[in-house]
Amino acid sequence: MTGNIGLLNDVLATAKAENRAALVGYLPAGFPTVDDGVRAMTAMIEGGCDIVEVGLPHSDPVLDGPVIQTADDIALRGGLRIADVIRTVGEVHRATGAPILCMTYWNPVDRYGTERFAADLAAAGGAGCILPDLPVEESDTWRKAAEQHGLATVFVVAPSSRDERLARITAAGSGFVYAASLMGVTGTRASVGREAEELVGRTRAVTDLPVCVGLGVSDAAQAAEVAGFADGVIVGSAFVKRLLDAPDTEAGLTAVRALAGELAEGVRKRG
Repeated sequence: MTGNIGLLNDVLATAKAENRAALVGYLPAGFPTVDDGVRAMTAMIEGGCDIVEVGLPHSDPVLDGPVIQTADDIALRGGLRIADVIRTVGEVHRATGAPILCMTYWNPVDRYGTERFAADLAAAGGAGCILPDLPVEESDTWRKAAEQHGLATVFVVAPSSRDERLARITAAGSGFVYAASLMGVTGTRASVGREAEELVGRTRAVTDLPVCVGLGVSDAAQAAEVAGFADGVIVGSAFVKRLLDAPDTEAGLTAVRALAGELAEGVRKRG
């Protein structure tokens, strides 16, 4: 069985045809529980997200700020396993028909088995994998497995990436390019900053892949700002915070759905 890279490409192309940015939402699997995480991600799509990233919680999440670290800790303390992450991908895809990616550090994939992980993710209906800490130079084994199983390989670029490096990274990737808006970890911020727009411009100069911006976007105004220069807007910590701050699960689901709706309006305004 092959994955859904074609669906991912179609959804991004549709957003472009509608003259808007795609809205990409992120939540770690197993948060607050595996089943409620599936419900929350489904609510994100129902609220207006085009694509969902399912995080694979890690004990040493170097890219993630305190909000997502808190959610990861809750998931890991709940006994989350990689099989639960893959099940989450499958259940959210079946419930919504949307492209669902897995965002993970490389070590869990390597330990699970590269070919096995790609095959299982594809069988669940996954669209691809975002691998923030996998160097392009060491990615051949994964990329071959991903291509064989119809999965996108999304690499992360940062403002510190030189143009030559951007060209090398984007040439190896597929689906889209994840542009980190600034140097640092995930989290909501008062502003996204000029670095993100400059990075998108430099990235577009070396690739035809869509460029989606993450790290720092938390409300409709910021989503509109980023949508003015990017092909996609990625939001994670703001969704996690809505769940953390809610008095109970049902209130959290309502809050997540509402935030998705607000952000979906934002990406349609394009700053």
